[in-house]
Amino acid sequence: MSKGMPNMGGMGGNMGNIMRQAQKMQKEVAAAQELLSKTEYVGNSVDDFAVVKMNGDKKIIDIKIDEKIIDPDDPDTLQDMLIDALNDGFSKVDKDKDAKLGKYTNGLM
Repeated sequence: MSKGMPNMGGMGGNMGNIMRQAQKMQKEVAAAQELLSKTEYVGNSVDDFAVVKMNGDKKIIDIKIDEKIIDPDDPDTLQDMLIDALNDGFSKVDKDKDAKLGKYTNGLM
């Protein structure tokens, strides 16, 4: 009997395949995460009064605000439009992340 790995019912040869598959999956996940980080997402409020551009890391890149909703006497409307646009953008990032990484994470991310 050889020293080293005990007889695992023929699993010794399969362990190498499992490790290769795990490494391949790690590379695929890393590539998908990099793609997500570089992808730009646009969140919109009602009637596009506020538009927010962000990347897949949820970092804000740009915000555009329609001057029609800039009213010093009504800051709540502007706040609501920004919240709406931000939440829309975050939702788009999450959905794309689930679509691209869900097969690897089984909903853990």
